[in-house]
Amino acid sequence: MNIDNIKSQFPIFSKKINEKPLVYLDSSNSSQKPINVINRLNSFYKNEFSNVGRSIHSLAVRATNNFEETRENVKKFINANSKEEIIFTKNATEAINLVATTFGNKYIEKGDEILITELEHHSNYVPWHYLREYKGAIIKFAPINDDGDIIISEFKKLITSKTKIIAITHLSNVTGTVVPVKEIIDIAHKKNIPVLVDGCQSAPHIKIDVKDLDCDFYAISCHKVYGPTGVGILYAKKKWLENLPPYLGGGGMISEVKKNKISYAHLPEKYEAGTMPTAEVVAFNESIKFMNSVGITNLMNHEKKLTNYALDKLRSINSVKLVGNPKNKAGVISFTIKGIHPHDIATILDEDGVAIRAGHHCCQILHERLNLTATARASFGVYNTKEDIDILCKAIENCRKVFGLK
Repeated sequence: MNIDNIKSQFPIFSKKINEKPLVYLDSSNSSQKPINVINRLNSFYKNEFSNVGRSIHSLAVRATNNFEETRENVKKFINANSKEEIIFTKNATEAINLVATTFGNKYIEKGDEILITELEHHSNYVPWHYLREYKGAIIKFAPINDDGDIIISEFKKLITSKTKIIAITHLSNVTGTVVPVKEIIDIAHKKNIPVLVDGCQSAPHIKIDVKDLDCDFYAISCHKVYGPTGVGILYAKKKWLENLPPYLGGGGMISEVKKNKISYAHLPEKYEAGTMPTAEVVAFNESIKFMNSVGITNLMNHEKKLTNYALDKLRSINSVKLVGNPKNKAGVISFTIKGIHPHDIATILDEDGVAIRAGHHCCQILHERLNLTATARASFGVYNTKEDIDILCKAIENCRKVFGLK
């Protein structure tokens, strides 16, 4: 894999920050965009724009065809059975809310249990919290150990006859833990419990095969997969989409409207109410092409080597403490520096052109479990290099000097 060629495909890296070359280590927040995605978005608005599924003129037909081509390629990218199982949303948060709301309204009653983990992003907790508030559901948190791994034996103990759904992250955006979701799904399905997987962090970094995982629902955030903002994906087994009620009502998701009754559209339109983010969906097709051109195996190997290199370098710096040490780790490294607040770390690193994230990363429960209020986080993308890591470490040393650390 020619990493220099890949980096040159991202226009943002021609930019300097504080007169320094940009070192972007915040891909878990949002990835940068290759030129083919940017050009496709621009070209669609300039030359092809129309709404989808509304009209029969040439622009509308072409827009609809391009929109559906993306759906077909998403199906292939995650190995779904049918493109009817691919629902476009505005982000992964909406995808999870769609499942929580529709499944919750139909199947969750007072006292029923929802099982999540201490690793979860707020987007895979707050939607279930609403069911706790409005319907009297009970949320259980599967514990993790100090390394950041789920304790499977404890996870199993939390499953009861009241457990109605399990919702888990595939990859932690704090510890980098790659969760053994296939094992968890197998445990759940033996008790006829459906599983939702939050794939926001995993989709850009590891191969996703929803048939092999056998998950019931899988949520993806396209802006983390080198695509535009404003687009998310919900994969759901067809049996669920046919059985659950619509999420939003309005144009596009109906078949027939009468004064005394309404019938709904077939899949997937049943869950795609209103004007969709057409340009962004069309442009995301280029993101998939980019990922395929790199090759997911090549990407995984590159990021694994980069992660190991970064871990070794960071461990050698005095006062730096890494957060978590999971058995299977992806390119997300959170850390602290004794005596320096993470926000100060991020501010000083920015002066050297290094972009990281600081805070609780929308994972307050996980930070509380780890006895931390905030962490600094470096997260990798396909465009990162060992030189980026060297610059990060040098910037951390500069930060330590500013605070008088030896």
